[in-house]
Amino acid sequence: MPKYIFITGGVVSSLGKGISGASIGKLLQLHGLTVNMIKFDPYINVDPGTMNPYQHGEIFVTRDGAEADLDLGTYERFLNIYTTKDNTNTAGDIYKTVICKERKGCYNGNTVQIIPHVTNEIKKRFIAFHKQYNVYIIEIGGTVGDIESLPFLEAVRQFRIEHNQNDIYHIHVTLVPYISSSAELKTKPTQHSVNKLREIGISPDMIICRSEHHIDNLLKKKISLFCNVHESAVIEALNVSSIYLLPEQFYLQKVDMLIINKLNIKIAKTFNTRWFKKIKINQKYPKNNIKIAIVGKYTGLKDAYKSIDESLKIAAVTLQSSINIIYCNAEQEDLMNKLIYCDGIIVPGGFGHRGISGKLQAISYARKNNIPFLGICLGMQCCIIEFARNVVNLYNANSTEFDTTTNYPVVQIINEQKNVQYKGGTMRLGSYKAKIKKNTLAYSLYKTETIIERHRHRYEMNPKFINTLEKHGLIVSAYHNNVLPEIIEVIKHPFFIGVQFHPEFDSRITKAHPIFVGLLSSIIQRKKQ
Repeated sequence: MPKYIFITGGVVSSLGKGISGASIGKLLQLHGLTVNMIKFDPYINVDPGTMNPYQHGEIFVTRDGAEADLDLGTYERFLNIYTTKDNTNTAGDIYKTVICKERKGCYNGNTVQIIPHVTNEIKKRFIAFHKQYNVYIIEIGGTVGDIESLPFLEAVRQFRIEHNQNDIYHIHVTLVPYISSSAELKTKPTQHSVNKLREIGISPDMIICRSEHHIDNLLKKKISLFCNVHESAVIEALNVSSIYLLPEQFYLQKVDMLIINKLNIKIAKTFNTRWFKKIKINQKYPKNNIKIAIVGKYTGLKDAYKSIDESLKIAAVTLQSSINIIYCNAEQEDLMNKLIYCDGIIVPGGFGHRGISGKLQAISYARKNNIPFLGICLGMQCCIIEFARNVVNLYNANSTEFDTTTNYPVVQIINEQKNVQYKGGTMRLGSYKAKIKKNTLAYSLYKTETIIERHRHRYEMNPKFINTLEKHGLIVSAYHNNVLPEIIEVIKHPFFIGVQFHPEFDSRITKAHPIFVGLLSSIIQRKKQ
C-alpha cells in the first residue's frame, strides 16, 4: 500500500508548503524511496493559464501540456521528476468534471452535492498514480479557514478514516511571527490555525513553523501542548540562503525518520548524504560575480519568473559563480540606466503590447553592444521585430498580436490558433521536438541535433521572412518539423539567442539547462577579456 503525506497551510499564504513538501520528498528519495507530489488548488479557475502572473506567479507547463501552479516546477527541480496533468488539480476543474458527469446522467438521478460527489472526485485524484510510487505528497493550496478549501480538507478527513492510519501522515505549515516591539515570537496564530484544522476533523502529525527567528524548546513545548503534537514533531523552518539547503535542515531535525517510523516504511540502512555535500560545495567560494537583468512587465513579483530565477541560480552554482538578478520593468523610463550596469540581459515570455517598446530597446542595446542576451518565447519574437526594423530596415515590422495591419508581419498567429474562441488551455502547450542545425551556437550548447522543449504560445516567427532576415545576419538554427522556427541567433555576436520554447522548465538542481549555462559562461568569458 502506498503512503500518503498531506500538507496544509495556516495563518497566511505563501509560507512555502511546496518547498517544504519537496524537501521532505527529497529526504525520502535519499532513503531509496520513490516519491511523487500532487497539487490541489482551491480557486475556481480550471487552471492558472488565464491568470495574470501577479495573481498567482508564473504559469508552469508540464510536458503533456497542462498549465499549472509554479509549485510543480519546485517538485520537478527538487525531485528530478516530470509532472503531468494528473499532478495538478483545481476546484474549477473538479467542479467542471462533476457537472459534466451530472449532465451525462452519471449520478443516476441523485442530487449532486459537495459531499459525497465533489469530495469523491477529489479523493479519486489523490490516488491518480496509485501504486506507481512508494510515497505521495499531496499539497492542499490556500490557507485553513478559507471557504474554498473546505471541500478539499473534508476529502482529506474522509480519506484518512477510509485508509489504514499507518498509511496517512498530515503536516501543517504555519507562521510563527516575530513582534519586534516586544522582541518575542508569538505562537497564538499557530494555535488558532491548528484549532481550526481540528474543528474540521484533522489533527496534524507534524507542525512546520516558518519563522525568521530561532524557535527554542520552550516555544516548541508550548506549541506541542496547545496543538496536541509531540514536541519532536514541532519543526523549525528558518529562512535559508538557498531553498536547496532546506532538506538538510529538516534532516537534522529528524523529519524524515518521524515520518518513516509513523508510516512503518521499510528503508535501507544507508542514507545518501552526497546530495547535501554537493549542494553545499557548490554554494561556496564563487569564482565569478554575475549581474544579469530580466526585462519584463511583471517584475513587481519575482514569482512571475520563478523558473527563470531558479534556472539562473542553478547555472551560476554549476559555474561556481554568484549571481545578482536585477528585475527591470520594461515600462519604466529609467530602464536603460539600469541595463548599463548589467553583464547580460534576458527578455522573458509574456503576452500583450505593454512593455514591448522597452523590451525592444533592451534587445537593441544588447545586440549593438555585444551584451550576452537570451530571449524566451515573446522575448524571441521581440528579437525578430527589433532585427527586422533596425537591421533589415522593415521600419514598421511587427507581430500581428500588436498590429494586425502591419506591412511586415514578421511574427504571426499560428494557423490552428486563428479560430480559437476559448483562451484557457488552447495555446501550443507542452513538449515538442526540434532539430538543430550543426555549426550553430545552439548546437554548441546542446551538443545534439534533436531536442525536446516545452512551449506556451500562440504566435511565432513568420516563415515568409526567414530568407530576408538570414541575408542580414539573423539565422534560424532549429526547426520543429522543418517548418516552425524554434531558435534564432545573430551571427557575429558573442552570445545572442532567442528560443520559442521555455528552457527554464527543464532546469534541474543536478543538471543545469545548457542555454542558461551558455549564457552565464559567455558573460564570464566577456568579463575576463
